[in-house]
Amino acid sequence: MSVQWNLREGVNLDDTTACDVAKIACALKSLSIYTRLAMESEDAPEDLQAIVDEGLEAMTRVFVW
Repeated sequence: MSVQWNLREGVNLDDTTACDVAKIACALKSLSIYTRLAMESEDAPEDLQAIVDEGLEAMTRVFVW
């Protein structure tokens, strides 16, 4: 199964690397959602949210969401 990821202009990745990085991006998005829900319902470290947000920001520089 071939998945096409939309890379930002100027980003050059081969298909295999783009797919691997996209998997990491999807995991970060999932972690972000979980972290936000955890912070709403219980005490969660704020630095965790900052780390997740930094990762998502980095992925935004690579992929078009």
